Amino acid sequence: MHTEPAYATDLRDTVTRAAADLRTISEDLAGVRPAPGRWSIKEIIGHLIDSASHNHQRFVRARWQDDLVFQGYQQDDWVAAEDYQSASWDDLVTLWHTYNRHVARVMTTVPADVARREHRRHNLDQIAWQAVPADQPATLEYFMRDYVAHLKHHLRQVAERRASLR
Repeated sequence: MHTEPAYATDLRDTVTRAAADLRTISEDLAGVRPAPGRWSIKEIIGHLIDSASHNHQRFVRARWQDDLVFQGYQQDDWVAAEDYQSASWDDLVTLWHTYNRHVARVMTTVPADVARREHRRHNLDQIAWQAVPADQPATLEYFMRDYVAHLKHHLRQVAERRASLR
């Protein structure tokens, strides 16, 4: 058993608290788009499900790679293709919460030496939320911390959206 890194604990605690709060949002409110081309709260959570799915695989694969180069994805296209707008709000919250608890567990299983190993070759300048310049080394630990920061950014966005719709 590995000691749980602080960012994994933070992720688990954040999604547990947020899920309880998200469940107080009505189905109707969750589906309101603030403007054409802007995501509803449902779609923001859908985007975070996609992010969990992609990053879960990245975090596992990084153990055996000599680099941190991962395929990107077109987030707007994914949100549209999966039609989160018509999904059940309760189902979205449940999937998001459960999947991120799993991602936190996966983070915990990554050996510290693997998480902290510096990689000169990476594409975190393209796929990380807070980019790492291509000419600077990057670590999987940085990328996992970045994942948590990205999730929290979108939860703040949900809170702002919710407040503006009241």
